[in-house]
Amino acid sequence: MDIWNSWWVMQIMQLLGFVSFWVSFAKFRTLLSRAFGYGHKVVKGDCSAWIFVSSNGLVTVGSFLFFLLVISWVYLFAFPTPPTVIKSYETSNGSVSPVQSHDIPNSSHSSFQSHDIPNSSHSSFQSHYIPNSSHPFAQSYDEILKSNVSMDACNVFEGSWVRDDSYPLYDASQCPFAERGFNCLANGRKDRGYTKWRWKPKNCEIPKFDARGILEQLRGKRVVFVGDSLSRTQWESMICLLMTGVENKKSVYEIKGNKITKQIRFLGVRFSTFDVRVDFYRSVFLVKPGSVPRHAPQRVKTTLRLDKIDDISNEWIDSDFLIFNSGHWWTRTKLFDMGWYFQVDNSLKLGMSINSAFKTALLSWASWVENAINTNRTRVFFRTFESSHWSGQNHNSCKVTQKPWKRTNGKERSPISDMISEVVKNMSTPVTVLHVTPMTAYRSDGHVGTWSDKPAVPDCSHWCLPGVPDMWNEILLSYLLPKEEAN
Repeated sequence: MDIWNSWWVMQIMQLLGFVSFWVSFAKFRTLLSRAFGYGHKVVKGDCSAWIFVSSNGLVTVGSFLFFLLVISWVYLFAFPTPPTVIKSYETSNGSVSPVQSHDIPNSSHSSFQSHDIPNSSHSSFQSHYIPNSSHPFAQSYDEILKSNVSMDACNVFEGSWVRDDSYPLYDASQCPFAERGFNCLANGRKDRGYTKWRWKPKNCEIPKFDARGILEQLRGKRVVFVGDSLSRTQWESMICLLMTGVENKKSVYEIKGNKITKQIRFLGVRFSTFDVRVDFYRSVFLVKPGSVPRHAPQRVKTTLRLDKIDDISNEWIDSDFLIFNSGHWWTRTKLFDMGWYFQVDNSLKLGMSINSAFKTALLSWASWVENAINTNRTRVFFRTFESSHWSGQNHNSCKVTQKPWKRTNGKERSPISDMISEVVKNMSTPVTVLHVTPMTAYRSDGHVGTWSDKPAVPDCSHWCLPGVPDMWNEILLSYLLPKEEAN
């Protein structure tokens, strides 16, 4: 309550109390004198004198009680008790710890510091995470923290982007495995600020990138990426990062001599000095495409066998680190508009929604992992949906900014990411979720836009290299370090 309003109320209450006091006191004094007079008469035997006008007594008693009530009100207004406020944040192990008010970011602050991107005041994944059980996404993430998909040491996906002039870590023009379509600087982008941002977790630090040391850790290992073109971008980023630790660049080569294109389903790069393989398999849905069933409607051109994992899955098994992604192709334009429909066993599911189909496909993937992967050797990861930044009424406008967004503007939430988290949480096999959705939500500045090999087609889904995917890989590679060093 405003202090002046409280003062006026107190004055009014005090005035009422003063008036009530004198009224009550006068009545009470009259009552006492009458009572003593009646008592004297009763002692003398005149009992009829005790029957006095009862209304006077009631008025007197009521006035006295009202006087006490007013005094109580005045006391409450004069000496209010402040409410107890408890603020908390959720730690990486799911426990709730107290936090001081100055630890909570002020969402009303409008200034933008060039060296620090503040977290969204409404994001479920801001650096000062305040759980909200009424928010479905916050609840989903709370489940992630308490399941086997949480980080070993801390939640590295809870943090903020900070400017770091030591970035980028490589030059895409000097990396033969970076597609020209993702090399925004080579395609005419003038501003370089988007390459200067590093992700800083709230409660820990990502180890400083050491390409040579990581290659030694990976010696004799095979790293496999499986997914869509966003997975291929991460694969290219990984190779370019690791090549900075190789003296003889010719010792790094594609094992079949293929050029890096999106048409090829398999690409494999070998670091011969370290006997390291980094492979990519294109499997945008993760499940098997099928033929058109007999008597299917004419609009059905092909099907997705939601109960069958992709045919090339046998080639994924012999790996040490296996990183999956899927999501960007699970849209109406990529499926129904192209004649793709869903099938389970021999049943065509014409009425199945895309979300239900994606969940069914994930369950098939989870079953395959649990039955086919030897987790004593292979560590499995699943990267969540990467936030895109399309705008406009039809989500077909692409406006690339020069700096990251100050807030996530709702981009930190994704039904696809929620389903991935839910499926992984219920798996018997340990899988690590790389939850990049909230951290990419800020990076409206990192997209290809019109700086690609097809400038007439703007792109607010894919990312420039170097750029945001490098940070995904820095986080991924931190899992390869000994725990005491990573912590």
